[in-house]
Amino acid sequence: MEKTDYRDTVHLGRKIERVRHLRGMSQAELGELLGITKQAVSKMEQTEKFNDERLEQIASALGVTVEGLKKYNEETVLYNTNNTYENCGATTSANIIHTFNNFPIEKVVEMFEKILEKEREKFESLKKEKE
Repeated sequence: MEKTDYRDTVHLGRKIERVRHLRGMSQAELGELLGITKQAVSKMEQTEKFNDERLEQIASALGVTVEGLKKYNEETVLYNTNNTYENCGATTSANIIHTFNNFPIEKVVEMFEKILEKEREKFESLKKEKE
């Protein structure tokens, strides 16, 4: 596989950091996925360019494509987030309340009660085993 340095792109380390933040990952969590330390992740996020092989590993750990990582920019993220929000049927009007939950509340409560009952049964059986 041919290795390419991306000298003409914006700082890839900063893109990695931003995507990591968007994914809700800490440096330690990303480091664990990559098999490196938190400090190494910090240094990596300060690096401008990466070869294809390393970039593939990083993108995989972040759960994104290499192309998505290389082409990442804040405007696109905001645009996609805004369009997703606008197309979901929600409005910002204070007079209109939209619910994203398609389940009737009675079904949710019923399901929760079943799960709770099963957990209670597990607890009681474990309690009896200890006695």
